[in-house]
Amino acid sequence: MAKAGRQGPRASVWLNGEGHRSGRRGGQPSGLDRDRITRVTVRLLDAEGLAGFSMRRLAAELNVTAMSVYWYVDTKDELLELALDAVFGELRHPDPDAGRDWRAELRALARENRALLVRHPWSSRLVGTYLNIGPHALAFSRSVQNVVRRSGLPAYRLTGAIAAVFQFVYGYGTIEGRFLARVEDTGLSPDEYFRDSMNAVTEVPDNAGVLQDAQEIMAARGGDTVAEMLDRDFEFALDLLVAGIEAMVERG
Repeated sequence: MAKAGRQGPRASVWLNGEGHRSGRRGGQPSGLDRDRITRVTVRLLDAEGLAGFSMRRLAAELNVTAMSVYWYVDTKDELLELALDAVFGELRHPDPDAGRDWRAELRALARENRALLVRHPWSSRLVGTYLNIGPHALAFSRSVQNVVRRSGLPAYRLTGAIAAVFQFVYGYGTIEGRFLARVEDTGLSPDEYFRDSMNAVTEVPDNAGVLQDAQEIMAARGGDTVAEMLDRDFEFALDLLVAGIEAMVERG
């Protein structure tokens, strides 16, 4: 049966022993399992977002009663934690035996994380809501730590370097994901939406000077499509962060 949600630092499916449970408990309805429930949850969140998600909506998608779902998770929060860790399982990790340069591996991890945030826009909000200590999230964190450790930074600088790179990725991927979700709601392509938005803002007289400067900067950057512009900005910002790590290593 459903239990009241708990508060405090130990309020996590991964700390109460429920996160790794996959089988049915006694008396649970047949035809369901936690993996299937989690997969459908992710699909609904992708389609309808957090605002449109509910246990009743999930139950209807599964063609069961809402109470049947509660045999597998005690609360909606537990299910959202499971869904968050499930999408972290999509991330590809560098092969530690491949002998690649740490810079290339750090860039690859950053790109993977950005793509995840864009592919699942709801996940960015949950990252800040829950502890995010499921097995897939911890595996990604371990890969990041191992790569940054090989940069040569002293141990007491590692967390700062990781924060610089992946908080940038979090912000960039979150804004990009929300932008693309808004575009999708209009029925326009990203390029059409961008052109219409720029034209509308240009019509406001007070904006003319600022927009002219912005357009000159964007033209200098290059990129014929919104996707190209987003990629170029992301890659250059990532280069700046990698260069910053290198500079700090050289400083000693």
